[in-house]
Amino acid sequence: MSALDWIVMLGTLFGIVGYGVWKTRDTTNVQDYLLGKRELKWWTIGLSIMATQASAITFLSTPGQAYEEGMGFAQFYFGLPIAMVILSVFFLPIYYNLKVYTAYEYLEGRFGKPVRMFTASLFLVSRGLAAGLTIFAPAIILSSILGWNLALTNLFIGLVVIIYTVAGGTTAVSQTQQQQMIVILSGMFIAGVILVFSLPQDVSFVDALSVAGKMEKLEVVDFSFNLNDKYTIWTGILGGTFLFLSYFGTDQSQVQRYLSGRSLTESRLGLLFNGILKVPMQFSVLFVGILVFMFYQFTMPPVHFNKANVDNLEGTSYETTYQELDQQHTVIFENKKEAINTLIGAIHSEDEAAINTSKANINQLVKDESAVRNEVKNLIVKQNPDAETKDTDYVFISFVMGYMPVGLVGLLLAVIFSAAMSSTASELNALATTTTIDIYKRNFKKDGSDKHYLNASRLFTAGWGVIALFFAMTAQLFDNLIEAVNIIGSLFYGAILGIFLVAFIFKNIKGRAVLWAGLFTEIAVISIFALSKYGYIKLAFLWLNPIGCLLLIGLAFIFQSMIGEEETEDEV
Repeated sequence: MSALDWIVMLGTLFGIVGYGVWKTRDTTNVQDYLLGKRELKWWTIGLSIMATQASAITFLSTPGQAYEEGMGFAQFYFGLPIAMVILSVFFLPIYYNLKVYTAYEYLEGRFGKPVRMFTASLFLVSRGLAAGLTIFAPAIILSSILGWNLALTNLFIGLVVIIYTVAGGTTAVSQTQQQQMIVILSGMFIAGVILVFSLPQDVSFVDALSVAGKMEKLEVVDFSFNLNDKYTIWTGILGGTFLFLSYFGTDQSQVQRYLSGRSLTESRLGLLFNGILKVPMQFSVLFVGILVFMFYQFTMPPVHFNKANVDNLEGTSYETTYQELDQQHTVIFENKKEAINTLIGAIHSEDEAAINTSKANINQLVKDESAVRNEVKNLIVKQNPDAETKDTDYVFISFVMGYMPVGLVGLLLAVIFSAAMSSTASELNALATTTTIDIYKRNFKKDGSDKHYLNASRLFTAGWGVIALFFAMTAQLFDNLIEAVNIIGSLFYGAILGIFLVAFIFKNIKGRAVLWAGLFTEIAVISIFALSKYGYIKLAFLWLNPIGCLLLIGLAFIFQSMIGEEETEDEV
């Protein structure tokens, strides 16, 4: 990295952090610290909600997802606008009328203390794991690409986030996220523009899109119905709606964002703003991945994008074999490039027979290329059995480091670090709020002073930051980082959403029935995931959300009929 890139990256990051700390310098009570004085405008709420969800994983993993599998991942977000409308109409008024700090306070009035503790604990476990992953994911990729020490990269991201989140609370998180999203969106737009202008002079943008379409990279909607397919219109609309209802409606890291609004209207507008803008934003990030894919059809890509894995083959008995495979990969690339140019000519002349012949030739070369890449991965595993060989998460950052102009490399790295910090800050803030209000204040210190709870909130923020760093230090890389975060959520969000839906809709169901239903549902969901993970059944992880939600509601009805109307004192 050049000196200019360092200046741009560090100047952007510390400028944003400094702005957030300065804006919250007068935070002196626990309500301001946890709810940000309830004065945020709708656009700040909307950007904060987007930034909380759009972690660094989004901008590292999503382009790689598009590079490998095309635009189909966009279907994952089709349920988001539906969920935002439902939340704005039904969930938000309840939270505002009760004037709660956390979503789980409402559950005690409805079901009693045990259900509140159970649901808050599910959140703490799921979000605590996710907070570690949002630090670890960018750290392991950046440390590999840049040659930085992994532990120090983890510490850099984690400590910066802890400092400004402890200092300013919710307002610091929201104010910094507003600036971070501006940097993120600007950086990704610039990357897209540079990719378009990096195409060969004789290949237009329309030509590139035509080729991508013929290579089946632009297929957004899949109407097939297969429970094992991760991304279809059915998993997106059904599974995705349940996931987003739970995430945005019951996950404190998101609820806390819109509870900070100055009015119900502002919070509703913030949610709807997120629902309208999030799908196009995610589509755009995927499209950047398509542009990277097209760039590498005309510019020689590495045979393996994780350079650290390749470097580990140097000086070993596998180095000669790797060099031979790399040469095969070069020959295949040149042949495929020639075939793509032939395809472009056939498209221009509208010669369907030539188009079909070129497509068949390209498809065969893609298979040959994939076979060579898999052989390289096998070499990497032979040299190091613990190595992670899936390299799609490294595709975008490899392009940034190898082909972006000086100065813009620093900006794109600032994008990734900003995204990591924005989502992690929201998570730490929400974890601290839930721990302070739902666990500490409710069970251990019911009559403390405002200053006491303010100090406790700061202490719990720092504590969760340390725990997240510990998870980050000990985590293992998943096959796909963005899927990993959503899998963690899907293990818990269905049950949590089910509890809230029972609370809102089914007034005859009491606390003890819900608690037992929640316990059995979590055991069932985790068991189903394990069976799917080890191949005993075939089920895409997004289906865990509606399964968990509907199973909990059904079990709650069954247990309530068994228990009857009898209540215990702690359920009222």
